Amino acid sequence: MGPMPSGKHPASPFTPLDFQLVLLRRMADHNPGLVEDARHELGVSIADMREANKRWQAMVRSPRSRAPLSRYRQVLGEPESRTSRRIGDLDCEAWLWPVPLWPSLRFEVLTAPNRAVWNEWLVRAPGAKGPGLRTLDDLTPWSCTVDEAARAFAPARPLQGTAPTRWGLAFTAPDAEGVRREAVAEFTWGLVQRVAVTGAQG
Repeated sequence: MGPMPSGKHPASPFTPLDFQLVLLRRMADHNPGLVEDARHELGVSIADMREANKRWQAMVRSPRSRAPLSRYRQVLGEPESRTSRRIGDLDCEAWLWPVPLWPSLRFEVLTAPNRAVWNEWLVRAPGAKGPGLRTLDDLTPWSCTVDEAARAFAPARPLQGTAPTRWGLAFTAPDAEGVRREAVAEFTWGLVQRVAVTGAQG
């Protein structure tokens, strides 16, 4: 993948590469080093990343903005797969797009029958091997998704995020010495960013 030209014209199409920069921009608060490495891998500048995020926010907030699902199709193209899913009593559909920066992940948009978007985040690609999560030390930045952590350390309690693209999980898990600890993991776009130990299990 070649470098993205700087100073893109405002009317130029918003590309899948631009969307990856939007994902990274939200993660920079927690893991600036990882984001910088990814930015270099993509061959783009900090200014390119800021511009992509600015254009994305303008698209989302515009009075003439497309519906979220239409916007994702416009930016990312047709999904790699569309899978029916039942959550409780509700029928929905999961749309998946590849994310070249994270080959083993997919960007998932969960839609209602009326095409309203219920959720949008990164998930493990179908058939891809997930991480082996056994202790708190395994929860390194970008190592797992929300659902992988929730399954590995069940029962986990969802927490309200500090922004629409952020989630939290509270759970107990063993540390490297096997002592069970209460912890909170923070996620951005569904990918783990950091974990804080809040205390020993009583």
